Amino acid sequence: MLKPPVRLILSGLLAASLLGGCARDPHELFGAAGPGRRLHFVCYGSGSPTVLFEGGFAATASAWYKVQPVLSRRTRTCAYDRAGSGRSDPGPLPRDGAAIAADLDAGLRDAGISGPFVLVGHSAGALYAQLFYARRPKDVVGMVLVDPSVKFQDQAFDDIAPGAGGVESIRSGVERCLALAKGWGDQANAKDERRCFDKKGKLLPAATWLTQISELDTLWRQTSVEVVRAHPAYGAMPIVVLTAAGTYPRDDELSARFADRWRDLHKALAAQSSRGEERLVEKSSHMIMLDQPLAIIDAVDDVLNRLGSPGAAPAASSAASTKG
Repeated sequence: MLKPPVRLILSGLLAASLLGGCARDPHELFGAAGPGRRLHFVCYGSGSPTVLFEGGFAATASAWYKVQPVLSRRTRTCAYDRAGSGRSDPGPLPRDGAAIAADLDAGLRDAGISGPFVLVGHSAGALYAQLFYARRPKDVVGMVLVDPSVKFQDQAFDDIAPGAGGVESIRSGVERCLALAKGWGDQANAKDERRCFDKKGKLLPAATWLTQISELDTLWRQTSVEVVRAHPAYGAMPIVVLTAAGTYPRDDELSARFADRWRDLHKALAAQSSRGEERLVEKSSHMIMLDQPLAIIDAVDDVLNRLGSPGAAPAASSAASTKG
């Protein structure tokens, strides 16, 4: 049976946020995103442009632990926790793409992290990256979009399987965590909800789950409308869009149609730049940063090379991806 698209696209992202990893000498910074609240940034390396990571749904800065240390050998890299996740303070609701992009803009400025930037956005984070670009087009010089979500994704598959693009299954899991955090749930079942706890086994606060619910509720609605209205013009900016071959395994005719549609949407996104390129990443689930991190490293390295960025190229294998 074919799983709903969003389950394939969004589920499992929390696992990435819980997997830790560290490189040498991390530089942790906090930047004010609004009155009384700060965003947490983790930066490595030095040089310009800065590679700036925007994670997918429920991910924290640690999601990039297989990618960020390698790229930091060449230039400065920064990942961060969105408001309400990791070590960042919660932000006011709704947590739509415009609010997330505005937070990142303010937080970077206050933390003293300046451009130019090469944005790396995974899944839902790709929509947020596009909105950040719309705010600061002169500061963003390249992008790598990792198996990106697309605007109005709930409608993108309706002719194949109506309603398959909804987020209900993901939302229900978050709601169960919220119930536990509020003391409404059955505490006997708490151990079954692994996503509800941090690495130390502590139940995450209600603000975390309210943030995630708001991100989900606005993703294919308000956030998508904001991307359309922003109508970012990429011109000749280098863009690489990575499509995971395993997001929709071609096990049967229906799943093959999903896979074809998914890749076509990514090709269309890449085509918004005259120097845009879509690449198929073999042997990878939606979680490319975990399954095939070299594909992301290669893509960022190629963007940096097109920009004429100085420094030694990261050790990466072009065999990690297949260009399409």
